[in-house]
Amino acid sequence: MDLTLPQIWLIVGLVMLVAELVSVLLVFVFFAAGALLTSLLTSIGLLPSTESQILAFSAISLISLLVLRKHARNLLERRSAAEYSEFTGETAMVIRDIPGNGEGRIYYRGAEWKAISENHENIPAGSKVVIKKTEGIVLIVEES
Repeated sequence: MDLTLPQIWLIVGLVMLVAELVSVLLVFVFFAAGALLTSLLTSIGLLPSTESQILAFSAISLISLLVLRKHARNLLERRSAAEYSEFTGETAMVIRDIPGNGEGRIYYRGAEWKAISENHENIPAGSKVVIKKTEGIVLIVEES
C-alpha cells in the first residue's frame, strides 16, 4: 500500500497530537497544526513539491509556536489558578488549642482536622473558628 504525501502529513499530524496528549510541553500541538495544514494544502494542490511542503510545515509550525504558545499557556494557567475550597467560610469548633506558631485540631463535618491560625494568634479549645483556606489537609482558620 502506497501512501500519498497528504496522507503522510496527516499521519504525522495525528502522531504529533498523540505526543501532545502524552506530554505537557504544549509544543507538539503546533507541529501537529503545521502537519495537518500542510496535508490540507497538499491535498488541494497548493503545495505540489516536497520542498514546498517541508517549507510550509516548518513555517506554519514555527509561526504558530511563536505567536500562540504564550497565549495558550496563559489560558491554561488561568484555568488552573482558580482555587476551589468547599470549606472556605464555614465555621468549626476548636477541640485542641491552636498555638500561634503551630498546629491544633478542629472538629468539622464529623471529623478532626489539623488547623493553623491565619494571623498566628493562640486560639483556645472550645472557640469557634472560620475556615479561611486550605493547604493540603491543613485548614487555615481565624477565630470568629
